[in-house]
Amino acid sequence: MDDLQSLAGVPAEIFRLPLEEQTIQKRNPSRTEDEAPGAALKPLVFRVDESTPEVVQSVLLERGWDKFDEQCQDVEDWNLYWRSSSFRMAEYVNIKPWQRLNHHPGTTNLTRKDCLAKHLAHMRRLYGESLYEFTPLTFIMPNDYTKFVAKYFKEKQDLGAKPSYWICKPAELSRGRGIVIFSDIRDLMFKGTYVVQKYICNPLLVGRYKCDLRIYVCVTGFKPLTIYMYQEGLVRFATEKFDLSNLGDYYSHLTNSSINKLGVSYQKIKEVVGQGCKWTLSRFFSYLRNWDVDDLLLRQKINYMVILTVLAMAPSVPATYNCFELFGFDILIDDNLKPWLLEVNYSPALTLDCSTDVSVKRSLVHDVIELVYLNGLRSEEKKYGRASPRSSVVSLAGSSQSEPCAVPDSPSYASLIQFTTGSKSNPPVRHLYPKHTRTSQLREMMSRQERLLTREAAKSKPRHKPRHSPRKMLSPYSSQPQPHKMKGPAGVLPEAGSAPNDHAGNFVLIFPFNKATFGASRNGLNVKRIIQELQKLMNK
Repeated sequence: MDDLQSLAGVPAEIFRLPLEEQTIQKRNPSRTEDEAPGAALKPLVFRVDESTPEVVQSVLLERGWDKFDEQCQDVEDWNLYWRSSSFRMAEYVNIKPWQRLNHHPGTTNLTRKDCLAKHLAHMRRLYGESLYEFTPLTFIMPNDYTKFVAKYFKEKQDLGAKPSYWICKPAELSRGRGIVIFSDIRDLMFKGTYVVQKYICNPLLVGRYKCDLRIYVCVTGFKPLTIYMYQEGLVRFATEKFDLSNLGDYYSHLTNSSINKLGVSYQKIKEVVGQGCKWTLSRFFSYLRNWDVDDLLLRQKINYMVILTVLAMAPSVPATYNCFELFGFDILIDDNLKPWLLEVNYSPALTLDCSTDVSVKRSLVHDVIELVYLNGLRSEEKKYGRASPRSSVVSLAGSSQSEPCAVPDSPSYASLIQFTTGSKSNPPVRHLYPKHTRTSQLREMMSRQERLLTREAAKSKPRHKPRHSPRKMLSPYSSQPQPHKMKGPAGVLPEAGSAPNDHAGNFVLIFPFNKATFGASRNGLNVKRIIQELQKLMNK
């Protein structure tokens, strides 16, 4: 975290203590004129509902947060609202600058299987099949039924006696529910919206067991687009040996832990895999290295896949701030070491079913909080006071959101409020807030930081020191010179035009990956320019 603990011109001590180690005293929310302006604020407050994962609540309490109590607290007196279900549009419109929501509006365009297929098909038409060849051939039912039937019988004719394999999934369901794997079209049954895909029948097997990867991705903003990938994750195994002669054995073909933890072989010691049905991602890559596999190259391919997938739907996401989204990308590696995108999960499961879950998911939640709500904001709140609705916005994950962005044409998003920072040339308006309110305190803090940043930038040009940490090597721009330094504590409003942090905890920034892509996502999203930069990188 050393890279995140200093900001040009701002004392590092401000950001040094982790949130749970800060001594925060309770106080009356309504301060009187006689109170000292630097009086300590009460702890940060998180809000939950019945869908909020227990591990999220546990981690936040462990970090010193308070749980929101609607019976005795003001309706706006919370900082983070984390839940598994989506938010209503009114909740985005009414969000205050000091509040965070754990979902962006419109992200079902990525997590609904049919919407994802449509967006990826659109990108293939625009930018070529080769760039988006990481998804299996897909048909959306019932609209594509005629196309599927034609493809099925053509392939059957081409293959002769050799069978072809397909998988049918409900568009909206998760955890393996409603899935059918078939070779004979007479076994295809669906009601409602489904996707039918070519079944990947040559998966990479570990001890003859099929597996897939659960990759965690956090998008801290879409305007500008900012994507972080978690360097740890889960590898989920089927609990029966892979067998194409028995397509009805879901314990052989599906890797969903919600299914496999119920299988008779779950507790057995399985060849190579061991007991249970999960590994950590780091253990999996260590296993591959033992077989002389270039795991860094595989990680880079996954990085590209994630960026290209998010780019497919990013233009359709409305310009809302103070939101973040944690996605679960399910990726299968075949026996040629090619990664395939299976699906993207909304609110990926954070249940703790085994020791592997505990080690990965608890750290994941801690690092999400570090990424979204780093110590800098809390320290400054403690020193200068919390923002009010009239103040400038405090951005997420250090990504500059100081300029309003164009809202998509969709009328449902037209009324969304866009928070913007005040002009840097205007000093705090003290006469409007004579009691040294939280608004004026935050304005003073941000103006002071901006002046310090400007002076520091004028003194010398940035020096780019080479880094050799494993985290840095895993980012897609690791081998490239970095003309645009990705630094600055998250949660503190950066200077206008500044870039997001390069990492927080075990999260590593994968987009933007250079100055050009940062500029191409700054004022609107220039997808064509970003694709060009990504292709340059992939070609190298």
